[in-house]
Amino acid sequence: QVQLVESGGGLVQTGGSLRLSCVASGSIFSINTMAWYRQAPGMQRDLVAAITSGGSTNYADSVKGRFTISRDNAKNTVYLQMNSLKPEDTAVYYCEADITYKALYGLDNNDYWGQGTQVTVSS
Repeated sequence: QVQLVESGGGLVQTGGSLRLSCVASGSIFSINTMAWYRQAPGMQRDLVAAITSGGSTNYADSVKGRFTISRDNAKNTVYLQMNSLKPEDTAVYYCEADITYKALYGLDNNDYWGQGTQVTVSS
């Protein structure tokens, strides 16, 4: 059993900052790519940023220069530092991880999602 738990969302004014965290726990063998997605009401879920186990990153154009994704492999944790927030950043933010886990029959692999954390940016 593997779980992802996010924290750090909230209400912030335009121009403010928030830091999201996502911790993976359970029978984890290794974590490959970790990512943050977001979904605004009535919209599809879109990739915000991703980071590989080696630290390579990629970002949506809309957040480049404002958001920074990082991870602590020892803590099975991924972070999203969000600066210069805009009202259009308002959404539920989800953590996603590609995890190799220990099953009874050996190792297996699956994508896991957190429950989401609300980020609201007021104008």
